[in-house]
Amino acid sequence: IMAAKKTSQIIPMCHPLMLTNVDLNFTINENENKIIIQSKVKTMGKTGVEMEALTAVAAAGLTIYDMCKAVDREMTIKSIYLLEKSGGKSGHFSRPLKKSD
Repeated sequence: IMAAKKTSQIIPMCHPLMLTNVDLNFTINENENKIIIQSKVKTMGKTGVEMEALTAVAAAGLTIYDMCKAVDREMTIKSIYLLEKSGGKSGHFSRPLKKSD
């Protein structure tokens, strides 16, 4: 959650935003040895918050890696992508799910 709030300090050209909600969801898939991380970010402003959501997911993945590296240093962090957004100049976007997701 803190990563979403600090995005403007991490990513060049991102302006500080008043976020009204940041939610992270973790789904553990033991059969495939993976954790799926999803973030949902909201603001009352008229701008998109996709960079804040993506930053939150990336930081959560790095945190999990840091906590688990003593057990497995071969972990990978991959497939960070925007699933859906609304608002902002570019309007609504919804990424179709692919088999590799």
